Amino acid sequence: MDLGVRWKLHGGDGRTPAPGAVVAPDERLTWPRTLGLGAQHVVAMFGASFVAPVLMGLDPNLAIMMSGVATIVFLLATRGRVPSYLGCSLSFVGVAAVIRAQGGDSATVTGACLAVGAVLFLIGLAVQKFGARIIHAAMPPVVTGAVVMLIGFNLAPVTASTYWPQDQWTALLVMLFTGLGVVALRGFFSRIAIFLGLVFGYGLSWLLDRVFGTIHSADGTGAVSDHWRLDLSGVAHAEWIGLPQLHAPSFEFSAVLVALPVVIALVAENAGHVKAVGEITGRSLDDKLGTAIAADGAASMLSTAVGGPPNTTYSENIGVMAATRVYSTAAYWAAAGFALLFGLCPKFGAVVAAIPGGVLGGITVILYGMIGLLGAQIWTNAGVDLRNPLNLVPAAAGLIIGIGNVSMKFTDSFTLSGIALGTVVVITGYHALRLLAPAHFKVSEPLLDEGTSSYDEHDQR
Repeated sequence: MDLGVRWKLHGGDGRTPAPGAVVAPDERLTWPRTLGLGAQHVVAMFGASFVAPVLMGLDPNLAIMMSGVATIVFLLATRGRVPSYLGCSLSFVGVAAVIRAQGGDSATVTGACLAVGAVLFLIGLAVQKFGARIIHAAMPPVVTGAVVMLIGFNLAPVTASTYWPQDQWTALLVMLFTGLGVVALRGFFSRIAIFLGLVFGYGLSWLLDRVFGTIHSADGTGAVSDHWRLDLSGVAHAEWIGLPQLHAPSFEFSAVLVALPVVIALVAENAGHVKAVGEITGRSLDDKLGTAIAADGAASMLSTAVGGPPNTTYSENIGVMAATRVYSTAAYWAAAGFALLFGLCPKFGAVVAAIPGGVLGGITVILYGMIGLLGAQIWTNAGVDLRNPLNLVPAAAGLIIGIGNVSMKFTDSFTLSGIALGTVVVITGYHALRLLAPAHFKVSEPLLDEGTSSYDEHDQR
């Protein structure tokens, strides 16, 4: 049985590829070079994979360790045909914030995420059996884009009320530095701009503490006090080697309902990842879409079952592949190994957990906005016509409900709000209106002739 763990040496010797040459997924360079590429993939996923568990209130050490396990599961399931790193999904950050605001703890958060992983796994099996058309039928681009957008923008109050007030000037400087890095840096460094922003903010907070002393502001709990911007006391007491703290998930129906809409974002992320990897490797991977989605679901279930965060495929690592033209899955096995080692170092996790709130404020201003605007990118890439009321009305209503955290109370014990309610409105609204809409509203793509769509032409007749 081929599990994709055998590679042939590229070019016969596995040394430097010829100019313009591509190292295929089933090839590898020499092991020292492969290990170096694996380390580079770990650095590329640093920003999001370390920030996400901190924002979700979960153990960053466990998150990193389980990202390595998830990557191994994914590589085995796809038999080495889809080079990918699975790291902590940022799509769940808003979900975690909502669940905790409703009184849930880490077990409740991971239980809700496990349920999403199970649904994602089942969707993957369905896609494997019936093809990708079932995704397009249930979740056309207008729906997918709107849900991804409201998930991202629903996070705005978290930055505004939790992180930014802890140190507004550090937050502003980190935001400017990170934004400059994303735009001005080139190649690989632009891909790790979030990570570089974290390093900059970490160092800046340490320097401000040395120069100005403590700051009088809100801390992570919201209480206003005099405290150090960068508190490294936990780092000093942490062990160098040890297992992360594991915990079992717990399941609450209300929390699961809040989390379920994220499955739409995960399906979109996986589909986009498989398509992108297929294009840059020049190999058709359409037959692996269902497997990739199911593998992501299974890996997320495994991670959340022990208290870790759910996972998703990482676009940052696609950037590394595109820059190096090395698509070898051996490099991802190396990256997974490094992640496992990092996860077994509690002192490393303590350093991550000590990231100051002001630094997170500057990072999340950009990061949360970027998540939301991915929804707009889905609309743009698919040519969604927002002049068409069939697209405009459900998307507009769902976005305001999701971003504004509008609530609907059905009984004393059952309420839908924010992300969950916005998603329900977008999906049910679109399909219900489609049943009632006139035929000229149901064109799947707008016409490109002078920017007019079919229903515009109908009205002009």
